[in-house]
Amino acid sequence: MKLVTAEHMRVVEQAAVQRGVSLDRLMENAGLAVARVALERLAGVQQPQVLVLVGPGNNGSDGLVAARHLQARGATVTAYLCAARPGEDPKLASAVAQGVTVADSASDPELAELEMALGQSSMVIDAILGIGRSRPITGLLASLLRHVVSSRRRNAGLTVLALDIPTGLNADTGEVDPVCAPADLTVTLGLPKAGLFKFPGADYAGQIKVVDIGVPTEAAEGVDAPELISADWVRSVLPTRHRDSHKGTFGRVLVVAGSQSYLGAAYLACMGAARVGAGYVTLAAPFRIQAIIAAKLTEATYLTLPERVPGSLSPEAARVLRQAVSDYDVLLIGPGLGQHPATAAVVRNTLLGDPTMTTPVVVDADALNILAQTSDWWKGFKSPAVLTPHPGEMSRLLDKPTADVQQDRWARAAESAESWGANVVLKGAFTVVASPQGRLRVSPFANPALASAGTGDVLAGVIAGLLAQGVSPNDAATAGVYLHGVAGEMMRQEFGDAGGIASDLLPLLPKALRGIWEGSWADGW
Repeated sequence: MKLVTAEHMRVVEQAAVQRGVSLDRLMENAGLAVARVALERLAGVQQPQVLVLVGPGNNGSDGLVAARHLQARGATVTAYLCAARPGEDPKLASAVAQGVTVADSASDPELAELEMALGQSSMVIDAILGIGRSRPITGLLASLLRHVVSSRRRNAGLTVLALDIPTGLNADTGEVDPVCAPADLTVTLGLPKAGLFKFPGADYAGQIKVVDIGVPTEAAEGVDAPELISADWVRSVLPTRHRDSHKGTFGRVLVVAGSQSYLGAAYLACMGAARVGAGYVTLAAPFRIQAIIAAKLTEATYLTLPERVPGSLSPEAARVLRQAVSDYDVLLIGPGLGQHPATAAVVRNTLLGDPTMTTPVVVDADALNILAQTSDWWKGFKSPAVLTPHPGEMSRLLDKPTADVQQDRWARAAESAESWGANVVLKGAFTVVASPQGRLRVSPFANPALASAGTGDVLAGVIAGLLAQGVSPNDAATAGVYLHGVAGEMMRQEFGDAGGIASDLLPLLPKALRGIWEGSWADGW
């Protein structure tokens, strides 16, 4: 499902019209879909009262259609006209004929009628500007939105539903006007809007639900836009597990991880790979690390690496790794390795020192920081690669401030993937996956429960585990991000936003896989 800008959506709608779907039909479908979602949200509310804030354009027309359907289905609906409507307005006339009460801001200069309606309502539907907003909001509309915000603060039971996009939220960038009214639920039409998945806009959108309004699938085919990762897509790339399989069927993962100060990273990465179905996981680490972690990491095998100082690698470890790596389907390197100079030499010599190495690699954590200190490191890459930086690591790789990375995450990921010839997973809220060929995919998850040490190590293991099972590097990165996100949502449901830890994700990964395979886990759209 493509993440579109306002201009993209206009192109898609025009393409739909050219295929025989009228704008009026799209409008009717949109209003009906919004009404259905509103009724689902109002289930259990006795005698629901709904206030629809109606703007001057198509978003307002969608709102009037929704008002008509809500009134027909038993709600008491008031349509408050926030601006002048066309002289002949069939959508308004149909709403009135259905029994919708109409109030007009032109005859409510003090907004007293609006305030009374807000106080009586179970739900407010923001159908004012939608994606059409192009300038700062001032005057009457600004005052009106302030009233909505104030009423929402006073009345915890009042639900704000944004139709397509909250008024004042930029559909392209996610920037918000100072008077933007936060929504509890945004029902976005046809395709998700990019600004809903960028901050600060995402904080104003609430729960996001994408509804079908009858746009033919082919109408969006020519639009060059990022894709929102979905459960259906992930299901299509997950490896099949036949009944006559054995451990060799599902690949071998070699994990180079852990140091004296970061023992847990090795465990989390190895178990992340195992928990998504990799058949065989080997931890390559110094003997001191193995001796400590073996009692907990019982399912892995071990490759002993030479060490220079306690818990850190000796430069000779690179030779051992280069000899071993051809026996594996994927190499994961970096979690918890530390940045001792000898360890740094091992990372460089392993990743960049052998022009014949073609084993796919997942590069994470300290391995990324070591590469960031290496001039033109990407020129030495021969293997298909997935890089998994968080914003700070991306900042070091690009030699740019973290704020610059975060300002336009999509662009930074896309530019870097093309420049480095590697798949880039820019972690964080709405993690971005970029391919060297220019494909950009965005995770639908922004979960504070994952803001805990070690969750990135699990993700690196998940991606490596999928790669080992024959999933292509970009698809493994994308599916891994989604599976990790689903497990995170499950953890959040159990523990809340705080207190869940990285190891809590591990037993949830098979449940996430099963939910996607069987269809019991579904996106909100």
